[in-house]
Amino acid sequence: MSNSSPSDHTPPMPAPGTPMAASPLTRAVLEIDEYASGLGWDKPARLFALVDTAKLRKQEPGLAKQLGIEPGQAAGYTPIEQAEIPRGKALDEFLGTIAWPDQVTGCALTVERLMLPPSAEASVPEGMKGKQLTKWVAAHPDRQEVRMTVAVLRGGARESAIRLREKDSPNEVLTGPDLVPGLAEALAATFES
Repeated sequence: MSNSSPSDHTPPMPAPGTPMAASPLTRAVLEIDEYASGLGWDKPARLFALVDTAKLRKQEPGLAKQLGIEPGQAAGYTPIEQAEIPRGKALDEFLGTIAWPDQVTGCALTVERLMLPPSAEASVPEGMKGKQLTKWVAAHPDRQEVRMTVAVLRGGARESAIRLREKDSPNEVLTGPDLVPGLAEALAATFES
């Protein structure tokens, strides 16, 4: 579905404690978050194609069955994990190589990062960039390890989920369309070719 072949992994249905989400895109993001959570922390970024579940059942019933999609399953988006993102390549460079076929309705990415609370951002030394800034953040006492899951649709809709490592629970996941705008923009650009 991208320049890499799809793997045979698809996130399972959300665990019983996963909050119910209002929109199909939010449900897909939380499903991917729960899948990534089940794999544990300190994992590489993961890329997913999002396909319309109803169309997938109709057009590819064998694949739908292989992915565990039941005939009565709610409409929405089915995430299909893509081949592993190459290690050592900058994420923005990698995303610049992606082209999706028309059957892909959207895409999502889950990635772990270190973040600082807004109160600590004011203390970032002037002019610090790149590896030097990364080291500074990693050494900061208020840093937070987070897993960010960001999804975009061809039509422009966006959704994000952020899970703090110290509050690793499905009930502690923050969601919203504008939580990680830079990553959402990079994902949206994969549909612009």
